[in-house]
Amino acid sequence: MKIIPFDEVAAKFPVIFFDSYGVLRNHRGPIPNAIQTVERLMEAGKHVRVLTNNAARSPQAAADRMAEYGLHCIGEDKIITSGATTRHFLEQKVKRGKVAYLGTAASAEYIIGAGLEAIPISAVDIMRLDEIGAVAFLDDEGYDMNVDINLLINILRKCQVPVVVANTDLLYPTTANDVALATGSIARLAEYVLGRKFVKFGKPASQMFQMALDSVAQEFPSVCPRDILMVGDTLHTDILGGNTYGVSTALVLSGNTRPESAETEINASGIIPDFVCKSIGE
Repeated sequence: MKIIPFDEVAAKFPVIFFDSYGVLRNHRGPIPNAIQTVERLMEAGKHVRVLTNNAARSPQAAADRMAEYGLHCIGEDKIITSGATTRHFLEQKVKRGKVAYLGTAASAEYIIGAGLEAIPISAVDIMRLDEIGAVAFLDDEGYDMNVDINLLINILRKCQVPVVVANTDLLYPTTANDVALATGSIARLAEYVLGRKFVKFGKPASQMFQMALDSVAQEFPSVCPRDILMVGDTLHTDILGGNTYGVSTALVLSGNTRPESAETEINASGIIPDFVCKSIGE
């Protein structure tokens, strides 16, 4: 497995899509030299977007968080969240009823933004399920993992409505060595138990890539997939999604995929990035 300096890879592409956690920042703060790298790319005229499987915050709140880490150059208009693609689906497909959700009150803003009423799973009346028009998995916080997951399963056993998953990530790193279950794991468990398939958004699904390309096209009308490099730390979301969409991909070893296991994981998964870099700062 050949490790290539990130600057050498990025120089080949006019458009760079970054994942957020594990690529730009981690639990300690910004990835070393990430701020300087992003600023340098933007000063060179690169079109930068951040594609994050995060429905916990609006793009503006995500931009504010980026600014707290020193990434002032990444504004709301440069952030594509899985919550935004979920909101678009709800706007188009859910015409009646409340949307019951797992997540924080902040994540429910995506439901409210679609013109629908949001209700936390814990507040659903099991005797009045006719009021529910859809169910949404939004975030891995904001609910009781035991009580509310059991309630959710019982609601979905009795209620045949669309179920959307705004974040398909299975795990996220909490320290250099530890991980925690993400929303996608809870949704996958519910799918298995219920024998149902849910509607999924976020990487590796194509909607976020298309939304990001459409955003770049406002500045760069002739943009096409071959102009784009997707940079991520996770094979099954960032790299698989980029490969499937037809853009070039760079795996960085600063997040979910660790240097000591990267080659084994690539070979075992069959998900092969075009480039491998230590981080965007190296």
